[in-house]
This record gives sequence, structure tokens and C-alpha cells, in this order.
Amino acid sequence: MAAISKDMTIGEILRVNEGVIPILLNAGMHCLGCPASQGESLEEAAMVHGLNADVLEVQINEFLADK
Repeated sequence: MAAISKDMTIGEILRVNEGVIPILLNAGMHCLGCPASQGESLEEAAMVHGLNADVLEVQINEFLADK
């Protein structure tokens, strides 16, 4: 499975594996389906939500490594 980076858009990340949705929802990103979020990078979305993009990147990549 390919690793994701915080520079990837939310849409790109979801196309890699929709299984990451619970990680993003648990972090407080509840607008995954809205058009604006699809074009935001993970880093941009994290900043808007007051989250650490590096931590999310690690969590998502750990999840993908287990799949």
C-alpha cells in the first residue's frame, strides 16, 4: 500500500483507502464529503481544525501499513 503525505488532498487520501475515514472523523474532521475538503491538503485541513498534520499523517500511514 502506498504511503500518504500531508501534502496530498483529502480526496486523494480517500481514493487510496476509504478505511481512513474513521481516523479523520475521530480527529474532528466531519466535513469529509463537502467539495471544499476534497481539494484541501491534509496539512491545510489539519490547520483549519487545529490539529497536527504530522500526527495524522503517521496515524494514517500506520493504518495503511496494517492493511
